[in-house]
Amino acid sequence: MKLPVLITALCAALAIAVAGCGGSDSSTDSSSSTEASASTESSDATTEKSGESKATKEKTKPTVTVPKGISPKQFATKELEEGTGATAKKGDKVTVQYVGVGYDSEEEFDSSWSRNEPFSFTLGAGEVIKGWDQGVEGMKVGGRRELLIPGNLAYGPEGRPPSIGPNETLIFVIDLLAVN
Repeated sequence: MKLPVLITALCAALAIAVAGCGGSDSSTDSSSSTEASASTESSDATTEKSGESKATKEKTKPTVTVPKGISPKQFATKELEEGTGATAKKGDKVTVQYVGVGYDSEEEFDSSWSRNEPFSFTLGAGEVIKGWDQGVEGMKVGGRRELLIPGNLAYGPEGRPPSIGPNETLIFVIDLLAVN
């Protein structure tokens, strides 16, 4: 292969890798190349009186794709869709739809979408894994966020057999439906 063709091919490969990296709002973000991606659907995010967004009622279950490579060990978030409603803060009761996938297993282990039953919890009260308390805070109603949660902020060395292994990194895509 001639040098100009080789340089062009390398530049194209680098551009694809960089374009696929995305960004993050987290200062403790791991390498962007380890982030998973999810498909999203856009819709009108007008906030209603109930604190819910029209957009959250029209969304569909996201598909979570696990990237190849070694499990990341740092917490990271990725804003997939910016919400326009109320901002979730510690002490708020929040209602979400979510999909959870094991990074190592590449299998969906839980989904509120599959049960057609949104999940509610008090943010920052320790009712959920630490990665959720960290990752949902700051979301706006109508938003969709991806969380990359290492084992120490998920289920730790015990895991949650049989579907979640010891210290397994988890990927969640979360839609914030309401803040009360």
